[in-house]
Amino acid sequence: MWNNVRQLNLAASALHALLLLVLLVAGVYWLIHRPNFALREIRIDGDTEHINVPVVRAGVNGRLGGNYFTVDLDSARQAFEQMPWVRHASVRRVWPDTLAVTLDEYTPLGTWGSDQLVSVDGELFTANQGELEGELPAFDGPVGSAKEVVRRYRDFTKWLAPLGATPEEVTLSPRYAWTVKLSNGTQLEFGRERNAQTLFDRSQRLTAAWSAVTQRWGKDIEYADLRYPNGFAIHAAGMRFISEADKGKK
Repeated sequence: MWNNVRQLNLAASALHALLLLVLLVAGVYWLIHRPNFALREIRIDGDTEHINVPVVRAGVNGRLGGNYFTVDLDSARQAFEQMPWVRHASVRRVWPDTLAVTLDEYTPLGTWGSDQLVSVDGELFTANQGELEGELPAFDGPVGSAKEVVRRYRDFTKWLAPLGATPEEVTLSPRYAWTVKLSNGTQLEFGRERNAQTLFDRSQRLTAAWSAVTQRWGKDIEYADLRYPNGFAIHAAGMRFISEADKGKK
């Protein structure tokens, strides 16, 4: 090889090209780490009705490593999505020193258990409930049941509308039995779903008889047990009434 001028020239050219590449990479690395490209602004917009923008900005500022070129956008997105009320965040760079963030917050539907909220999409999240305006319905249920409870809440709202009251509490027990408390103070025991029609049919029996029941017993109905195949039981002012006296309770 050492006597082959052509091979020596090729080797020299290759080494020269490699040296230039190393210098270029080193130069680029040096350039992108200059203070000139430090992130100086975090611009936040989007859906921020319940989100305290200065608090969010301060909360993630110390967790964003790197500068304009080197910041990890996926890690930044995750940092924003861990903040209260934030459902989703999209993050992008804006030349030369800005991080632009668009936030999508949860829309609360009700409370869940003792310390969480549930969104209109049936997603559980944690936030300061003191920031809520007005009272929200209360939900609870086994792990993984939030979407089903929200779906049934909407069903109960529609089915029980003839009573002139709305659900204030919807609970699914560990045995998967449904209990609903209405805005008029009445608690309804629906029991477990035996089939796709169970809850609807029990709601219909109650609403169909409600006018006659309240005319006879008054509107102060504290409790109604709907777990009978063809009737229901009520408690009103210390009295108990079983419609159609059906003993085959489920």
